[in-house]
Amino acid sequence: MKRTPFFDVLTAKGGKFVEFGGYEMPIQFEGEGIISEHLAVRNNVGVFDVSHMGEFYVEGADAEAAVNALITNDIRGMADGDVRYTLMCNEEGGIVDDFLVYRYSATKFLLVVNAGNRDKDFAWIKKHLKGNDVLNDRSDEIAQLAIQGPNAEKLIKKFIRAEDIPAVYYTFKTYNVDAGEVIVSRTGYTGEDGFEIYYPASAALDLFNDVMKAGAEFNVALCGLGCRDTLRLEAGMPLYGHEMTEETLATEVTLKPFIKLEEKDDFVGKKALLEKEPKKIRKGFKLIDRGIARGEAKVFAGDKEIGYVTTGTQSPSLKIGIGHMRIDRGVKDKEVFIDVRGKKLKAEVCPTSFLKEIHK
Repeated sequence: MKRTPFFDVLTAKGGKFVEFGGYEMPIQFEGEGIISEHLAVRNNVGVFDVSHMGEFYVEGADAEAAVNALITNDIRGMADGDVRYTLMCNEEGGIVDDFLVYRYSATKFLLVVNAGNRDKDFAWIKKHLKGNDVLNDRSDEIAQLAIQGPNAEKLIKKFIRAEDIPAVYYTFKTYNVDAGEVIVSRTGYTGEDGFEIYYPASAALDLFNDVMKAGAEFNVALCGLGCRDTLRLEAGMPLYGHEMTEETLATEVTLKPFIKLEEKDDFVGKKALLEKEPKKIRKGFKLIDRGIARGEAKVFAGDKEIGYVTTGTQSPSLKIGIGHMRIDRGVKDKEVFIDVRGKKLKAEVCPTSFLKEIHK
């Protein structure tokens, strides 16, 4: 199992580690706990080690067209410094992965992929990349910290120059330190404002020390993958392996804005997505009855089984059971029942994001 450059310092800080995506990653920290870490991000600021993510660079004269042919979104309208979310499909329309595309220029792009899909994605992209563009996996050279929450910008302004901080969500800027390039990206997986900072792995502790020193004023919380999951679930963001797999059609995960079936002439999987009628859909739910519905719990409309829970938890913000479910398309019921340990709990069908209710 791999370890990130922050493993030792996070162990010393009380991190409790689990396997995730082939890495030993902190699930939570002693003295905090998932709920406390979650609320710190919603109300203040927290920092996550996300160095397990994969970073691929595609460079060459045809880089834009080559990348665009692989993904469901359209990157032709991106400006230098833009970031765009996308899916990547197989020929059957199933989802190989979901990731972020960073545009440096028309001839240079960065793809930030899920850790557990790194090897699979690299092989897939290498096989299907058209033209003479060069694909490089630089994941092991790059460390990454995510600083998330309402006070994230105030925190990073303590050690990063204002001109190196992107002002607009889903954009990035770069600067250099002695060890190499730093990327400051206004992105995140929490539903809050925040930044993901990519830093040379050889000097990763410099970044950690800067963040913690600057964060002392804000009582910054060290956060693990446990609250990252509850935060992204509240924000309506899918997780690969739960809400989507290679057997899941891209048109079944409620991500229509990121699938350009009409705008693009072609991409891998487009033909299948146009031909196949989606039979399932991703929906959110809020439990009306007391309880927590976990992944794979069966969902019923009356006595008819219509799907299953993909992710479920107790929302630290709303203090009720919430989640995402994969159910039959066309179900009109506003209430469903979820089987939790043999007991059918009533749940309200709702949008996948709960942020409007949380932030009202």
